[in-house]
Amino acid sequence: MKRKKTIDSFFKPIVSSSRVPENPNATNDQATPIDVQVPEQNATPPSEAQQARNVTTAFERDPGKRTQIWQLSPTEQDEAIRFYISEGPYQPKFEPDEYPYNDAIHRRRFCRNWYADFWWLEYSPHTKRAYCFPCFLFSKKPIGKAGSDAFTVKGFQNWKKVHSSDKCAFLTHMGQDPSSAHNYSVQCYNNLKNRIAHIDQVVLKQKEKRVADARLRLKTTIDSIRWLTFQACPFRGHDESPDSINQGNFLEMVKLLASYNKEVNDVVLQNAPKNAKYTSPDVQKEILNIYARKVQISIREEIGNSKFCIMVDESRDESKKEQMAIVVRFVNKEGIIKERFLDLIHVKDTAALTLKDSICAVLSDNNLSVRDIRGQGYDGASNMRGEWNGLKALILSECPYAYYIHCMAHQLQLALVAASREAHEVHNFFQHAISIINVVSASSKRNDELLAKQAEQIAHEIELGELDTGRGANQMGSLQRPGDTRWSSHYKSIQSLKKMFGATISVLRNIANDRSIKRFSRGDAAGALHIILTFDFVFVLLLMEKIMKITEVLCQTLQKKSIDILNAMDSVSNTKVLLRDLRNDGWEPLLNEVMDFCGKHEVEIPDLNRRYADVTKSRNKHDNTTTLHHYKIDVFNVAIDQQLIELEDRFSSQATELLSLCASLDPRLDSFDRSKISTLVEKYYPADFSNQERAQLECQLPHFQLDVCNNPELSSLPSLADLTNGLVKLGKNSHYPMVDRLLRLVMTLPVSTATTERAFSAMKLAKTRPRNKMGDDFLRSYMIIYIEKELAAKITSEDIINSYDLVGSRRGKLKLIEM
Repeated sequence: MKRKKTIDSFFKPIVSSSRVPENPNATNDQATPIDVQVPEQNATPPSEAQQARNVTTAFERDPGKRTQIWQLSPTEQDEAIRFYISEGPYQPKFEPDEYPYNDAIHRRRFCRNWYADFWWLEYSPHTKRAYCFPCFLFSKKPIGKAGSDAFTVKGFQNWKKVHSSDKCAFLTHMGQDPSSAHNYSVQCYNNLKNRIAHIDQVVLKQKEKRVADARLRLKTTIDSIRWLTFQACPFRGHDESPDSINQGNFLEMVKLLASYNKEVNDVVLQNAPKNAKYTSPDVQKEILNIYARKVQISIREEIGNSKFCIMVDESRDESKKEQMAIVVRFVNKEGIIKERFLDLIHVKDTAALTLKDSICAVLSDNNLSVRDIRGQGYDGASNMRGEWNGLKALILSECPYAYYIHCMAHQLQLALVAASREAHEVHNFFQHAISIINVVSASSKRNDELLAKQAEQIAHEIELGELDTGRGANQMGSLQRPGDTRWSSHYKSIQSLKKMFGATISVLRNIANDRSIKRFSRGDAAGALHIILTFDFVFVLLLMEKIMKITEVLCQTLQKKSIDILNAMDSVSNTKVLLRDLRNDGWEPLLNEVMDFCGKHEVEIPDLNRRYADVTKSRNKHDNTTTLHHYKIDVFNVAIDQQLIELEDRFSSQATELLSLCASLDPRLDSFDRSKISTLVEKYYPADFSNQERAQLECQLPHFQLDVCNNPELSSLPSLADLTNGLVKLGKNSHYPMVDRLLRLVMTLPVSTATTERAFSAMKLAKTRPRNKMGDDFLRSYMIIYIEKELAAKITSEDIINSYDLVGSRRGKLKLIEM
């Protein structure tokens, strides 16, 4: 009698596997499949793309590209089968008219509804053919018989024979005999997937107590990893031996949890089986990878069928590796703008083609289509915004509707910095301010002295009634240095210098008169004291405070995740208006404030009516320019005018036809124009609206305008983003589906790349100098969980345990086995 093969004959146990994504196929306790679109790739990707793909997946998922199981080594076969089972059948769901015809005569095409009738069916966008998932996994090398490799190697394309009564090709492939090749592969697939066919599991049924202990032990590990990741703490210690005083954060956290719970203490660390402690570094990394993958799946579920934009930036980490952060921006089902951190990829260089291949690989791994991109947000580097070979151009070649928006926060930074350099007095002021701050903050002793003087000054002003008291008021601080890459830091530096002006002068005088200090240090302090006690320095200090108080609001607004492109342009316009008002009406209040400030701090006030001597020009007896004229015209007006000019130049490029047409969408404004809205749809979003849907949009627009204007809950909303959310809350998005779709597309346009830069700030916390050897996979998983805490907190330990048990063969059983 021929001996039957068991499932063990196909596999060898493995200790751990590399990063394996979450299983999208649902049976029992597995996750539900996600209805997604997968980008079509008509050509073999270049070597850079394949290298980028290897960062996130170990095997090719497209059935037309992947290597056959029987061509792999036995060890690779085991890992590959487990990987493909965890991912499930490859079933890209395009629009019906996007599937190509099989030939020019019959003109038949693949139908995505077949997935529901035949769960095992796969489709390859590369070969345009159908394949059988379980047969691919468990069939042997083809013997050469005609048709034996139709659904595994060659693929099936004769769509005429599908659903042709009894001669349906799919039914024929399945066969009516339970022992057919297809049914045998399905049985093997189910046996491995459900884990009930292993002889050792059938014979050695696990007891409930043993399984509960294993799950509790693993749950303790997961909870420790979650807490440490949320707090950006390292896992391992320098010495993790049993005799070590400090075994590292992870083991110390496990011991702390055990000390508060006897049940936990009885199953962890020294009380755990030596072959299933779940505390090794490999287990920590594996759980972290599973956790990060679940966060990515949550992001994918949030996106759903919505269009999205990508925001990309790159930066070096502590180990000098170039890391690229990828953020997706979209409008969720509730009509709220979301910006989610999708991935962090180590790139070998910053060439545009390398970045593009890496981005496409990440989108493909997360079942996102390049064709669904409706916006790109980068900084102004040439490799990003280059018209011919930049990343923008390469993405546009794949998707012509991925409109590029230069990061507005970055543009504002460039505009304000350029404006400050154009006005000589302003430029010199910042140079002198940095020098003064360096002298005062050169040592801890001087900083302590500054704080003491500040405390005395605050107490004196409170006694005179010049300062109000209360909780959080009059807090102590130090002088802040302005940074080149953050204009907001200039404003904070000016605020701190104005607040501690008197204390700074006292410290500089003490340094200049202290004979115990070296002569050159006393000279620096004396020079700084001469500069700070000038009318020119005080005038520019208070002038820039007023200017930057206006621009600071714009800086903060452009960095909000929820801001839309129209709101951003309105904020820019408002800033220009306020600066013009300051120029027209702000001179007298500023001059009075400067006079009072100089009198308070004993700064000499020059005669404003005397002739001003400009040392940068040759002496001219006929030049009757007064000091008042110099400060009002040459400093005050020029500083504000340069700000206005730079804002106009930098942001005029944004006043494109696309944005002007988007401005016509708000029904509460006079700019609402139905003809412009129709032009917007026809010219910029033709792929998102059919001719019939455009006609529906034109019919819905008049009703939409009246409904919004007459509804007090909608008419009072401040922006289009809030209006989109308000339509969902009131259920009116179903009344105007075409208008809602257009609003979501416009809201998707990016404003700034502040979210990607926040990711790099988080990377500095995760990968520090003591942790500079952190691997790329560990870093990316860590970053995804740390940044997206909101989504990670919703993932339960039970979900992680079930996925961990599914990924590999575990010695400690985590699930009860039914006989």
